[in-house]
Amino acid sequence: MLSFDDWGKMSCKSTKVAPSVDFDHSCSDSVEYLTLNFGPFETVHRWRRLPPCDEFVGARRSKHTVVAYRDAIYVFGGDNGKNMLNDLLRFDVKDCSWCRAFTTGTPPAPRYHHSAVVYSSSMFVFGGYTGDIYSNSNLKNKNDLFEYKFATGQWTEWKVDGSLPVARSAHGATVYSDKLWIFAGYDGNARLNDMWTISLQDREHACWEEIDQSGEIPPSCCNFPVAVCRDKMFVFSGQSGAKITNNLFQFEFNGHMWTRIPTEHLLRGSPPPPQRRYGHTMVAFDRHLYVFGGAADNTLPNELHCYDVDSQTWEVIHPSLDSEMPSGRLFHAAAVIQDAMYIFGGTVDNNVRSGEMYRFQFSCYPKCTLHEDYGKLWENRQFCDVEFILGEREERVLGHIAIVTARCQWLRKKILQARDRQRQRTKQESSAESDEGATGGGSHVPGGQSQLLEVSIREAEAQPFEVLMQFLYTDKILYPRRGHVQDVLLIMDVYKLALSFKLSRLEQLCVQYIEASVDLQNVLSVCENANKLQLDQLKEHCLNFVVKESHFNQVIMSREFERLSTPLIVEIVRRKQQPPPRLYSDQPVDIGTSLVQDMKAYLEGGGLEFCDIILLLDGHPRPAHKAILAARSSYFEAMFRSFMPEDGQVNISIGEMVPSQQAFESMLRYIYYGDVNMPPEDSLYLFAAPYYYGFSNNRLQAYCKQNLEMNVTVENVLQILEAADKTQALDMKKHCLNIIVHQFIKVSKLPNLRSLSQLLLLDIIESLASHISDKQCAEMGSDI
Repeated sequence: MLSFDDWGKMSCKSTKVAPSVDFDHSCSDSVEYLTLNFGPFETVHRWRRLPPCDEFVGARRSKHTVVAYRDAIYVFGGDNGKNMLNDLLRFDVKDCSWCRAFTTGTPPAPRYHHSAVVYSSSMFVFGGYTGDIYSNSNLKNKNDLFEYKFATGQWTEWKVDGSLPVARSAHGATVYSDKLWIFAGYDGNARLNDMWTISLQDREHACWEEIDQSGEIPPSCCNFPVAVCRDKMFVFSGQSGAKITNNLFQFEFNGHMWTRIPTEHLLRGSPPPPQRRYGHTMVAFDRHLYVFGGAADNTLPNELHCYDVDSQTWEVIHPSLDSEMPSGRLFHAAAVIQDAMYIFGGTVDNNVRSGEMYRFQFSCYPKCTLHEDYGKLWENRQFCDVEFILGEREERVLGHIAIVTARCQWLRKKILQARDRQRQRTKQESSAESDEGATGGGSHVPGGQSQLLEVSIREAEAQPFEVLMQFLYTDKILYPRRGHVQDVLLIMDVYKLALSFKLSRLEQLCVQYIEASVDLQNVLSVCENANKLQLDQLKEHCLNFVVKESHFNQVIMSREFERLSTPLIVEIVRRKQQPPPRLYSDQPVDIGTSLVQDMKAYLEGGGLEFCDIILLLDGHPRPAHKAILAARSSYFEAMFRSFMPEDGQVNISIGEMVPSQQAFESMLRYIYYGDVNMPPEDSLYLFAAPYYYGFSNNRLQAYCKQNLEMNVTVENVLQILEAADKTQALDMKKHCLNIIVHQFIKVSKLPNLRSLSQLLLLDIIESLASHISDKQCAEMGSDI
């Protein structure tokens, strides 16, 4: 019987959807089967409408706050359309029940657009707008600070000496490092962008401190959300005077430095940031920020946008098919408990206040490390099998044939030509050297290191070529300092290479970076270089930038303009006097193929002539690529570095188990391009693969568990039963037998039943007999 080493401890012991599981390498070898612990689970990305708040408990409202504490949501304040509120409601997420929270002491005055946060076992409420909105009297902003203790229900106002933040509403607030942080808002006359903090550890000695902010500080704004993720505070959109933007800013707590998150790396055709809005919510979960609702250009959208902090990309989350979607709304509030987001209230169509509560189920999958793994292969330069000789100085850059030929057809042709020349040379040498000359070809060279294939590229210099190579491995480029002339010129050289090598995706990345980097200080240098390199699109962008009314005088009065070539000066003057008509094209922009698309095509046959290793599955050969396997698996990386088989063949197993051919192909798809879609029976074979093969994380395992939980059906139960029996996944086998017993009339008609082994058929008969004896023996006995 197969010993699955660490499968038991790697199994997921909670009822969360595909939770993140850390590897335990100290696990005992006595664990002999896979434990999945099937239990209650929620569909990923499912919206669910929960019981609304009854009027006798609390009014429908907007401009309120919600916080999460243990297994409950607490709602405070807001307005019901007629009056401001200061009641405190409690929603139990387990019982899905509403009640008024117990309170004692003097609560804050009725208010809205305040802030509320949780620290330790208390809720802290700061500021907001108070008064009588019905009679429009005594309306004013506040800067008071109240504490509500969840354990006792006691309200207490903190009296703080010294400087205080200006009274405000519609601001942002969060807790970090035992402190309350307040940012921006509206003081009744103007929008703000100041920041204040106060320690919440010691009430007696607490005092407010204004933070000296630096960097790209967001403009003065209000009605925006804040969220903390990866030790940074994020601010998205909001009302900034007449101009509402959709910028995302991050704040470093340690250095008090603001940074605007760039969007130049987002390709045309890829998901853009959410449109500008205000009155929306944003919460953090794992490495993601989730933005919902708000008012966006006179509409109330109800899409859920997700920002990945690691990859700096946006996407719209597609809800599950059985979702009960909330309608669009603004001035609602949101909080996170465990792996779900709860949204309550808000203003919906026709200025109606809502009392609805919705729950959204996050996905908890570990991130895809495909781009990072290939990026590390590029940085470490292990297992390189090609050396590019660049430019007149013949500078040398190492690379991997598998990655380069998968991503760039122009370089692929160069490599094939160089390989053919190398083979011609080796034919003229001794037969011993002949075997070593075929590196990177269709067969592995037995016994030791292979000779580097040399590829000469005279039209490329080393620095821009290395940026291009980085793109081939990671699908992105590390942008240098935006606006610095030398850095912009470097990316222009990269753009020139992208055009020559026909890399449409890289072209777009370069153009977007350069256009975003053009400013009054560098525009003439960029324009002159674009003219020199014959980069007409960039030259056109620069000319249009120069002749703008707000730019023209500053540019022509600069010293750089005096040194400009005469033809360019003439062109600028003529462009100013007679601007050309604007041309609009309906042609879609070619954004090229992604790393995932290219590696998929490579696995499916595009890379066959560059295979350099043979994987043996139960004696059947499967050609593959060493560099790709080593980049994605520490098992293969260690093997190829220290224990490379002399015959270039590797037997494939997962522990002592040999996976099915179908499961093996599923694992290769994951290795080559991060695909996690597979039949449920494959998930049983591959559940332990992340540990055995040393993948960067257990993303594959999390998907396997969720796949098994959600996709065992009458139609595939026999295939999964066979896989469970072979892998000794005893609880899954029991789960399948239970389905077969309860659905036996349907299962008995499946053609696969006849192909089951005799032992499995006996298991089914035994389960049927046990079911009959438990359920029916008593009734049968009473009839005798």
